[in-house]
Amino acid sequence: MPEAEGVRAMFANIAGRYDLANRVLSGGMDIGWRKALVREVAKTQPQVVVDLATGSGDVAFALQDGLGEGVEVRGLDFCEPMLEEARRKQIKRVDGKSIPFEFGDCLNLPLEDNSVDVITISFGYRNLEKRATGLAEFHRVLRPGGHLFILEFSQPYKILRPFYYFYLKYILPHLASSLTQDKSAYDYLAGSIEQFPTVEGIQKELESARFQNVRARRLTGCVVALHHGTTY
Repeated sequence: MPEAEGVRAMFANIAGRYDLANRVLSGGMDIGWRKALVREVAKTQPQVVVDLATGSGDVAFALQDGLGEGVEVRGLDFCEPMLEEARRKQIKRVDGKSIPFEFGDCLNLPLEDNSVDVITISFGYRNLEKRATGLAEFHRVLRPGGHLFILEFSQPYKILRPFYYFYLKYILPHLASSLTQDKSAYDYLAGSIEQFPTVEGIQKELESARFQNVRARRLTGCVVALHHGTTY
């Protein structure tokens, strides 16, 4: 699993160009992935939602816009330059109440037990130094009947894998380098995706962490998966 300080430094280095890189490298599909997440969260009718590894805030903003003003949305991240990007974007937003973007380590959350209805984490789960510790923290802060949503890269369907891995290894890092001037960060991205567990592997991790009703929705040929589990 990745080392936390290395992950923090990597994201700090690309914070200013992170949104542009996401949009270009995903071909704009990241927008649809966020919409799919928000639709699933909305079905749970939450009052308090915390977006972990919130980065530059795009998921938190999408949640606020999609869930309505009656829902409290918070964004936590352990990389301060990324939080600064989120706060800058917050200032430019005209509609919607302010979202607090605060420091928060997924392995030691600054949240009370049983205090949150929904936790979301998008493209950050694979970066946790200790995923089991993170899941235990998520379970701790969720209320009974709470929901965890993990939006994460996955292993695509076999027919797509040769093309997908070629893109990850030989195209994405060089394209990313031209956008962010940091090829190493996206070499890491490609490696972390290829080594990441399958959908079934992540489901087993959630079940081992005492989440129930575990399921996953495969998106874009299973390039991405939206995992869901509940607490009781």
